[in-house]
Amino acid sequence: MCKMNILRKLVTNENPKLFIRKLATLKNANDPTPMTVFDRKAKVFQKQRAAIAEDSSVYEYIKDEVGYRLSDRLFDIKRQFNLVVDLGCGYGHVSKHISIDNVKELIMCDICQEILNKSKNPEPEVKVSKIVVDEEKLPFENDSIDLIISCLNLHWVNDLPSTFLQIKNSLKNDGVFLGAMLAGDTLFELRSSLQLAGIERDGGIAPRISPFVRLRDVGALMQSAGFSMLTLDTDELIIRYPSMFELMWDLKGMGENNAVLQRPLRLNKNTMFSAAAIYDKLYGNKDENSDNKGIPATFQVLYMIGWKPDPSQPKPLSRGSGQISIKDIGELDKIVKNLGKIET
Repeated sequence: MCKMNILRKLVTNENPKLFIRKLATLKNANDPTPMTVFDRKAKVFQKQRAAIAEDSSVYEYIKDEVGYRLSDRLFDIKRQFNLVVDLGCGYGHVSKHISIDNVKELIMCDICQEILNKSKNPEPEVKVSKIVVDEEKLPFENDSIDLIISCLNLHWVNDLPSTFLQIKNSLKNDGVFLGAMLAGDTLFELRSSLQLAGIERDGGIAPRISPFVRLRDVGALMQSAGFSMLTLDTDELIIRYPSMFELMWDLKGMGENNAVLQRPLRLNKNTMFSAAAIYDKLYGNKDENSDNKGIPATFQVLYMIGWKPDPSQPKPLSRGSGQISIKDIGELDKIVKNLGKIET
């Protein structure tokens, strides 16, 4: 009865186009819809704009460093993988370090074709193919990939649990997911400065920095997706810039500028200068090696390794099978001497 009264009021007082729009809103009011935080089309445009710039390689220093560290973790896995996917490969931040000793065939994927055109290949012995892939809709068949690598691209995914599940399903049994993503306190200095400036100049806070997943949540999401033998660790890269303006310029050059769906379309000039002054006041300091003053920017990187379950993987011992009690930790020297008497 209540809905009928609403419809009569709409028909009587509104024009037909507005009536149809509001009717559709009422019809879909109770329909479950996935939460969308990021504007994926805007992110593709930002990446395209960054890729076509002549100096695009100048801004890849953070991704190159993380890619090098991620490839070092790959080399710790003493196995040659037949088929590997580099998901969100960028300009080849990880791929350029791959050798035939680790990988036979590599599929390089990115959401932006212009980036794929510039991406660096591994050594010539590795078979390489490049395809445009949306991280939210993976095209790979189940149980088909030996290793999936992801370097600094998953922080723009709307439905991270679904992506983790798709990655796990694409892996063969005992396959590996090796990833790195920005998380936690990344760019907290810039975020707090813009928020304080927004309160002062605009009378409120706007979403000018994208949200990052909390560190403790990633392990739970990967475990829920079905990964086993998880390994998570974090690292911080602190980069110094002359001022906030150089930081924002470099973020744009990386294709990492704001893509939140509800983002404001412009940053007021007064707010921007106020944020720069606040940033310098709260976080500015002098370089240890010179008298030049600058501002730090923190990039917190979460590294993760997850395996698809397989019967051949190590299993924890049964409860109560331990031969040494933790209460004897104070007598560690005696325990070490008697190790030969302990049954293994």
